[in-house]
Amino acid sequence: MRVISGSARGTRLVELGEVEIRPTLDRVKESFFNLIGQGLEGKAFLDLFAGTGSMGIEALSRGAEKVFFVEKNLEAQALITRNLEKCRMADQITRWQLLKQGALQALPVIEEQGPRFDFIYVDPPFADDLYQPTLISLEGILKNDGWVIVEHFHKTKLQESYGRLKSFKDRRLGDSCLSFFQMEL
Repeated sequence: MRVISGSARGTRLVELGEVEIRPTLDRVKESFFNLIGQGLEGKAFLDLFAGTGSMGIEALSRGAEKVFFVEKNLEAQALITRNLEKCRMADQITRWQLLKQGALQALPVIEEQGPRFDFIYVDPPFADDLYQPTLISLEGILKNDGWVIVEHFHKTKLQESYGRLKSFKDRRLGDSCLSFFQMEL
């Protein structure tokens, strides 16, 4: 695992070791950022089920103004912190926030705090079936022109819509699939 582009380009992230999380593969991450574009300056990014933090760290490296990491696993939280340190981002505390709780518990807290996101990356454990409750909870924190991107197993079929979130693109990458959603206005 490494940072692909931006200020921390080439930095190898701390390995998972015994932590039971499934990291986003570099080729999936690279494809994702190619699809959303290079310019993240001034953008807000939410990394739900953050794991090692590699997606949010990549967004910070590419110039995102603010990144929220949401992760409930204690060992994964430590990995996120270590990876931010390794990328020399730990002291940039105005640019990132780590919420140490499950996604479904964190979303109401985020909504109450008021940030709205340009990009929300959703990557729950494939077997936990958290797609529907998570996606339904995102309307209040997504900017009108923002995107929700869901990483899932390619055989998992997501609905065409979740509330006002409507699917507009899918991209299969090996065993993984990225599904893109936008708000229907």
